[in-house]
Amino acid sequence: MRFEPRARRFFERKQTMKNRAYGIRALASKLARASYFISHAVWLYYRFCLSFRDVEDLLAQRGITVSYETIRQWSRKFGAEYARKLKRREGRLGDTWHLDELFVTIQGQRQYLWRAVDQDGDVIDILVQPSGSFASS
Repeated sequence: MRFEPRARRFFERKQTMKNRAYGIRALASKLARASYFISHAVWLYYRFCLSFRDVEDLLAQRGITVSYETIRQWSRKFGAEYARKLKRREGRLGDTWHLDELFVTIQGQRQYLWRAVDQDGDVIDILVQPSGSFASS
């Protein structure tokens, strides 16, 4: 098909705008998927107390190739917000709680592990110290 010069410019401009709109939609779709993966990686790290390499392995099982260093940077940048949201969603602690005392060996030395646990079995706080005297802490 042969176009007049003016019609050709109009047709080419229309095709360029169409391609540009498709490119913008494709970019928006990629960014939405990327933000989903970023939020999922940071959520896994904070929600389940996993290491960066564990999160990397979990994402690799889903076919997402990301280094643990990238996950560390994401967690550093977006992590405080996720941790705050998870803490808020967690709700109130139980009315009663108790203190557990455990003996663990760390690098060949006996250490005392103190855990505060509420009535639902959720760990409130943990303290590791070399002496068994809780009053000295």
